[in-house]
Amino acid sequence: MEGANRVAEVANPRNAPQRLPQEPLLLAADVGGTHARVGLVSRRPDGASPVTVLRYQRYTCAEWPSLAAVLQHFVAYLDPPAPIEQCVVASAGYVLNDAIVNDNLAWKVSISEIRDSLALEHLAVLNDFEAVAWATQFLTDADTTPVIEASAPRRDGPVLVLGPGTGLGAAVLLPGTPHATVLATEAGQIALAPGNERERELLHLLARERDYVSYETVLSGPGLRTLYRALCTLRDSAPVLHEPDAITHAALTHSDAAAVETLKVFCGLLGSFAADLALLYGASGGVFLAGGFLPQLRELLLASDFRARFFNKGVMRPFLEQIPVRLMEHGQHGVIGAAGLAIAGHAVPG
Repeated sequence: MEGANRVAEVANPRNAPQRLPQEPLLLAADVGGTHARVGLVSRRPDGASPVTVLRYQRYTCAEWPSLAAVLQHFVAYLDPPAPIEQCVVASAGYVLNDAIVNDNLAWKVSISEIRDSLALEHLAVLNDFEAVAWATQFLTDADTTPVIEASAPRRDGPVLVLGPGTGLGAAVLLPGTPHATVLATEAGQIALAPGNERERELLHLLARERDYVSYETVLSGPGLRTLYRALCTLRDSAPVLHEPDAITHAALTHSDAAAVETLKVFCGLLGSFAADLALLYGASGGVFLAGGFLPQLRELLLASDFRARFFNKGVMRPFLEQIPVRLMEHGQHGVIGAAGLAIAGHAVPG
């Protein structure tokens, strides 16, 4: 099978059964612009989590010709072959006719191709951050890192999840009975709002090159590159770094002044954006920062202006001070959330 040499075997998560049960199982995929995370899950009888992850693998999207090829490879390496009852795909973007539309994905995703290639009777599609938001119900404090500790005990209420990756995702978990509801958003496309003179200079410069400047333009992996180049222009210096990873490394090692300023501006804008969304959705239940690369920036984020910018909302500061902000690893949470949403009947049939 094409691409099979790239993954020796499908991972078996710690504490998962060594042999697969012969009951109908669910295939869940969490697809972003850089990675596709795929899991085989079974329903759990207790309330700790809706599913048990039996097998799990992360794929680099650029190394595969299609999402269908990724899923076929995953299924082919199951030993013994498993009876798959349903597949759910959590992906960045939105569904239009037969396709999942998102310019940040490595390939066009055909819903019918996935269904036909795996001979599926049931296939559901949802937003990737919608899945991560659903999974926050099953997190413990040990699964996350505090960024801002609340001034009061955590309250029930809407929970906001946002994070930069190949794009900028956001979703809101709304508590309810018998199940919570998740609101998928395209908040990353909100117009960028500068919070100081340097950011106003940046917006003025970026607006010369494009008709519309969204938060995603700067708060994403590609956005780091955009920020860096713009700051080099403002600093009257030539950019010497060309990949987000290189810019991040240079900022962490203080080896490039423009890269250091890039991450400073990035964290400040992220704090302001997170607070705006927390106010918009009344996120009294807390804010979770997710996404592909934020955990790599943990120490830098904690030492940055994120906290000051999060609170810098005038008369609403007392409300924001009661909202905990925590950093979470993306990991398997998208897979768990996608499966949980499908089981709860909230995933849209594809």
